[in-house]
Amino acid sequence: MVILRSKEIRAMEISEIQKKLDELKAEHSKNISKNAAAGVYENSGKIKELRRTIARVLTIINEKTKEN
Repeated sequence: MVILRSKEIRAMEISEIQKKLDELKAEHSKNISKNAAAGVYENSGKIKELRRTIARVLTIINEKTKEN
């Protein structure tokens, strides 16, 4: 999954953002479990970036809901 920028997220509708959030959370949990099973942290940078993107998406969702 590509990392989403704030401008891209803000241009989406809330339903689209929620869909992307679900995809990001699924990918994050998949990477976490894959690293835990392997015992080696291969994609720690990707996990960190996914976590930040999830936080960014949640922040924008909160901003959009407060506007309405």
